[in-house]
Amino acid sequence: MHRALEKLYRSSLVYPPMQDVHDDPSLALRPTTAFVDLDALRRNLESLKTRVGSARILAIVKANAYGHGLVPVSRALLRFGADALGVAFLEEGIALRRAGIRAPVVVLGGIIGNQISHFLEYDLDITASSVFKLEQIEEVARSMDKRARIHLKVDTGMERIGMHWDTASPLFSAAVRSPHVEIAGVFSHLAHSDARSAEYTRLQLERFLEATSYFERESLPMPPRHLANSGAILQHPDTYFDMVRPGIALYGIYPSVEVARSVPLDPVLSLHTRVVYFKVVRAGSPVSYDGTWIPEEDTRVVTLPVGYGDGYSRGLSNRASVLIHGQHHPVVGRVTMDATMVDIGESSAYNGDEVVLLGRQGEASISCEELAELQGTIPYEVLTSLNTRVPRVYLEGGRPSRPAESTRAS
Repeated sequence: MHRALEKLYRSSLVYPPMQDVHDDPSLALRPTTAFVDLDALRRNLESLKTRVGSARILAIVKANAYGHGLVPVSRALLRFGADALGVAFLEEGIALRRAGIRAPVVVLGGIIGNQISHFLEYDLDITASSVFKLEQIEEVARSMDKRARIHLKVDTGMERIGMHWDTASPLFSAAVRSPHVEIAGVFSHLAHSDARSAEYTRLQLERFLEATSYFERESLPMPPRHLANSGAILQHPDTYFDMVRPGIALYGIYPSVEVARSVPLDPVLSLHTRVVYFKVVRAGSPVSYDGTWIPEEDTRVVTLPVGYGDGYSRGLSNRASVLIHGQHHPVVGRVTMDATMVDIGESSAYNGDEVVLLGRQGEASISCEELAELQGTIPYEVLTSLNTRVPRVYLEGGRPSRPAESTRAS
């Protein structure tokens, strides 16, 4: 696959990395590449839509779409039927708008006052997490003669942002009275939805229902409610309400080892590189920094042009394996910023041979979950750590494809 990359870059079918010289497709010829399977992304979204029925899909694309590429993945998700996009920060929302995306974009993270005018300028939905922040939103919207679309955040047990569930009524009341505010939603976040035990999720659900009963008590229309993240979509149907917020599940990863596999998911991203050097390392010769691996007998070692500067973690040193010619071979010595060494023993490998660090080669595979376990972390961190200097290639129908631009309105 890599032999065709230079032609693909030159024909603009591949999104290059995003900074400095990496912006020039003619220079983006790195053999280390993340492949993003849009067919898998489509299947995952369709499976999740089937699962949640009439609930709308707020597709979460924060953190560079979990490492898959913010703009191209967002365009693809909208084309595949997502109703809206969710990000964490204002800058992510602005990037989507500047890319020509006009679908609803909800910024789910906390805000500070000087950001509000930019939310309104770019028509982004704002999270209002306190009465004070709501008053700031109302004031700026009034001064700009605009109406701000807000989502009221209720804290039911995450203790991150939002009014506590039992003191949320003043926030709701203030929002109802604010003439320059449109309540586009009310939501909370589930802290244990992917756990085997449903006890804490049930408690959070009860708190959410109690908090939002304010609107019924006051004979007010119930705003659209959204509570379910990936874990809840998979195993808590009573949390679906009007809209759901799939994140990691969109990308083909189950949020925990405990969560119910109620929906089939296919991994979307794979990480490939190529051999750039081959040598025989003599017995007793330390490999890489600090000499943490020393062969007991002569062996063959290949060097890969990928390291922790790309998001291939230093924590994989002397732990992970890679796939060469469909066989597992161990990473040896410290993973460095730009290079990783692999012991191939008596096997053969040549400069330019394909190496899979994450994904499938022949009958063998390396999963995101496996890499996360080796690092003592979670798959979310493995994916979002992939640096922007790693080019992303988008595949559809098995062929490189630039996701169609989406400018559809809400």
